Amino acid sequence: MRNWVNQGESLGAEADLDYSYRLLRAVQSGVLEAPLIRVYRPEPTVSFGQQDTRMPGFAAAQGRAREHGFVPAVRRAGGRAAAYHRGSLVVDHCFPVADGDDSFSGFRERFEHYADRFAALLRRLGADARVGEIPGEYCPGEFSVHARRSGSNGRIKIIGTAQRVTKGAWLFSSSLVIEDSAPIRAVLTDVYDALELELNPATAGAADDAAEGITVESVVEALLADELAEAHLGPEPVPGLHTLDFAELLDRVPRDLTQEVER
Repeated sequence: MRNWVNQGESLGAEADLDYSYRLLRAVQSGVLEAPLIRVYRPEPTVSFGQQDTRMPGFAAAQGRAREHGFVPAVRRAGGRAAAYHRGSLVVDHCFPVADGDDSFSGFRERFEHYADRFAALLRRLGADARVGEIPGEYCPGEFSVHARRSGSNGRIKIIGTAQRVTKGAWLFSSSLVIEDSAPIRAVLTDVYDALELELNPATAGAADDAAEGITVESVVEALLADELAEAHLGPEPVPGLHTLDFAELLDRVPRDLTQEVER
């Protein structure tokens, strides 16, 4: 059984990031026994990587983010700065690891798996989506998901992913920019300028730049169907998805969980 949680309302830019790690600790400690898929629409956020915090222009970059109405936050996983807002969707997959198994095993395979799944999902919704880094993209990565901008040959990054592994559990987080790419492009242009990092602003896009009519709601619906289908893959049927109310989840995951052991 997999638990599906559509968060509904943001807890706030930094609190949403922190809650991802609380969920990881809950799965690690057994407070949450089943795999969990959490989706939410974030508040405008520039999520900086650990490398960014050591750059001379980091303070200036934080200021640039605030000027655009985006909260600067620092995540514990991933590479360089990424941005998202209410036209975006964050998807957290949080899975336990059986006793005696190595949580780090399958690290690269998870990147491949989720990149391929999201690219296929976007293609079903009409976008020419592919996996791989495109020159000049923000937070560059081998498993970025990009698509051809409608009416042109230009490629735009739509999805970035990050992963955090602990003893006994792993968290795979995906950030999908689905609607309204202009504010994302504007804030990233200024943030990367302050950090003195390469960026081609034209590569920062949204799914609805690649296929008209894609919305956050249509992506959530397609993702839910995708998760249900995957839950039933295998030689023997397994239980599908169980929907948890987010308020119930908040009550079940205390703040004082034992700190995770990292790899």
